[in-house]
Amino acid sequence: MSQTRPARADRPAHVDERTARKVAEEARETEWRLPSFGKQLFLGDFRLDLVHPHPRPDDEACGKGEEFLARLTEFCATKIDPALIEREARIPDDVIAGLRELGALGMKIPEKYGGLGLSQLYYGRALMVAGSVSPALAALLSAHQSIGVPQPIKMFGTPEQKDEWLPRCARQVSAFLLTEPDVGSDPARLRATAVPDGDEYVLDGVKLWTTNGVVADLVVVMARVPKQDGHRGGISAFVVDMATPGITVENRNAFMGLRGIENGVTRFHDVRVPKANLIGKEGAGLKVALTTLNTGRLSLPAICAASGKWAAKIAREWSRERVQWGRPVGEHEAVSRKIAFIAATAYAMEAMLDLSSQLADDERNDIRIEAALAKLWSSEMACRAADELIQLRGGRGYETAESLAARGERGVPAEQLYRDLRINRIFEGSTEIMHLLIAREAVDAHLSVAGDIIDPEASAGKKARAAAKAGGFYARWLPTLVTGAGQRPKSYAEFGALARHLRFVERSSRKLARSIFYASGRWQGGLERKQGFLARMVDIGAELYAMSAVCVRAQADSSADGPLASAGAGGEGPATAPGKSAVLLADAFCRQSRVRVEELFDGLWRNTDAMDAKLARAVLKGDFAWVEEGVLDPSIPGPWIAPSEPGPSEKEDVHRTIG
Repeated sequence: MSQTRPARADRPAHVDERTARKVAEEARETEWRLPSFGKQLFLGDFRLDLVHPHPRPDDEACGKGEEFLARLTEFCATKIDPALIEREARIPDDVIAGLRELGALGMKIPEKYGGLGLSQLYYGRALMVAGSVSPALAALLSAHQSIGVPQPIKMFGTPEQKDEWLPRCARQVSAFLLTEPDVGSDPARLRATAVPDGDEYVLDGVKLWTTNGVVADLVVVMARVPKQDGHRGGISAFVVDMATPGITVENRNAFMGLRGIENGVTRFHDVRVPKANLIGKEGAGLKVALTTLNTGRLSLPAICAASGKWAAKIAREWSRERVQWGRPVGEHEAVSRKIAFIAATAYAMEAMLDLSSQLADDERNDIRIEAALAKLWSSEMACRAADELIQLRGGRGYETAESLAARGERGVPAEQLYRDLRINRIFEGSTEIMHLLIAREAVDAHLSVAGDIIDPEASAGKKARAAAKAGGFYARWLPTLVTGAGQRPKSYAEFGALARHLRFVERSSRKLARSIFYASGRWQGGLERKQGFLARMVDIGAELYAMSAVCVRAQADSSADGPLASAGAGGEGPATAPGKSAVLLADAFCRQSRVRVEELFDGLWRNTDAMDAKLARAVLKGDFAWVEEGVLDPSIPGPWIAPSEPGPSEKEDVHRTIG
């Protein structure tokens, strides 16, 4: 091992927009080796055959999954005090140790490496159980298995790495370290470095918001390797043992919700990591991260679905019990609309989760768009459902569970639900970033065809050839958007009362594709800056996917052989099979969704986006600073972004190991 300290890599100071986009684009998966329901939906091609009949887990997966759900449910119901976690802002060590003994840390790890080898479907259902008791528990389990060490090692690790790390991951907590104090969704500006030195890399840098980082034994770290002789360089992924000298967890962060989450600031100073710990190749770190997230994002819809089911239960029980003006409040239309929204949305979130999870298990489809849509839509709708639950509970919705219990009422943690859910619109890609990510995939066909037409650096000759190519593509594609099954009254007849909704989805899919084509022609390369249009476009696709999932699920739930799965979350069979009630609920959801879709289509072309952008620029210049006068700022003084220069830590290490 070299005794000379290696030279530090150059740290990016300012990265222009073109460079930032290039870094992100190079990490994106560009090939579509498998069919994608979501991708075709945005192209105006409603491929119902890719999701219908609803895929089902095999008997072995069911047996293994149900057995674990039963054990997990008993443990969560008898060994966990959610009020204690909320009050002390910490998951007790004995709870994490108990989950380890159950095998919960290895749910997605193959049995040959000491894990349970559960399917994605049952992993999601397990997160629903844990999340219904305490969302902080689900956050710990999902951060460890969905984006922590197990998933990237499973997907990109060598046989030797799998043999070494996966057995440890089945019993130890892991975390994923990408974000930095001044780096969020713009990885081109990543400052953490991994400088080669003999048979090792030397890590330096600071990572922010490291979920599980305070208690993790193993972490995945994204760092920049300098380009030099023998090293291609670039952002790379490493497995790092937290017992390695030079690592300091400098702060345990506290948040609005998820008060039991073990999230911290982690500093690396001269941390030596063996070359054998590099995941994949140098420069492939972002691809590792993004590919991991394709399926990993399904953990958040699971947590959202659990919250929706609980909200539906509380809404039903409370609105039937509480009487106002001689009738239960649930019978008043102002409240009944909220109950209907919560119940229908809860069913849709679970339908979208189960369909996406089973598609992932079947490995016959590319689900990167479906998983992203599920994350985006569920995180937004769950927050709306929680907000409506608080509203229909009135003052009791705003009061804490412990305060309610202290004065003799049922301690319903509705306000905690809202606080805990709010982060899901930011976790693993904020709503705004998800809109752009999905939009990039959705318009990929147009950008691929346009190519040099919209490239400002392309020559006139290249633009001409690209135009000819585009003409041929659109000549073949556009006629397919004129008419389809959605205009034939008897299409999808096997779905009965739900057939009309699928016809709406098919028609809307073609309308969406036509809108994208028109926008591409109108704005060309400038389309990527029309983020309001892109967001509405993606939201339309999300609603159409939700409607498709609900119709397919309801058709399966109401079929002769009973509900889709033999048990619901928690491993206990439903009191009654959904039967025709599933169709009624699905019909209600689709009616609600169609209203939202029509509003979104209207908003594509009738909006205040241009004016809002102009106003925002003026606000940033300070033209309206006078609006802020007359109030005091209660903020604690300090810089907007904390310094993150490399160097030894000057703070106490708050990392702890769970025995």
